[in-house]
Amino acid sequence: MTRAHIPGILAMAAVVVASNILVQFLLGQWLTWGAFTYPIAFLVTDLMNRLYGPGPARKVVLAGFAVGVLCSFIGTQIQGEFGPLVTLRIAIASGLAFLTAQLLDVSIFDRLREGRWWRAPLASTLVGSSVDTAIFFTVAFSGALTFLEPSNDVSWAGEALPLLGVGPVVPLWVSLAVADWMVKLSLALVALVPFRMIVSRAVGAQPAT
Repeated sequence: MTRAHIPGILAMAAVVVASNILVQFLLGQWLTWGAFTYPIAFLVTDLMNRLYGPGPARKVVLAGFAVGVLCSFIGTQIQGEFGPLVTLRIAIASGLAFLTAQLLDVSIFDRLREGRWWRAPLASTLVGSSVDTAIFFTVAFSGALTFLEPSNDVSWAGEALPLLGVGPVVPLWVSLAVADWMVKLSLALVALVPFRMIVSRAVGAQPAT
């Protein structure tokens, strides 16, 4: 890890910390503010991958994972209205989803890096975001995984409601997952703009050889 990689590490740490804080604040019925900051982690990973390669990108991911573990530990020590801000299931779901999705993002990006400039960041982020959402919400709230933390009552997440208030009847956590997934997909498209601008500026600033 060189000094040039430090901005990536700091950016990833900032995204993880901000998302862990903002996830505590609701935005409407289905989302939290953290849903809009967390996807930036994929942008950071993709920028590191494009500019420095998959090795440094993975190191940035591992740094983000370490920060996330620390945030989860701190959250378990803070008591909210209904208990600790972070439960064991949330901690497991968050860490597993982040590490799996981000490393998958790095791998897919690296395989597609020789294609058109937008293909690698878009494909890797779309797949990574989908995997992240599926893992997190399933592990954190599915009734089939109550054995992970029997003392944590997540029955509220299994309440049968219309999907996003208008669709077929599904458990509440499925609506939460779909809403989160839709935000991630939308931001994956938006992130192509800063990705292109930052990469172009970075490449243009490199000294000629």
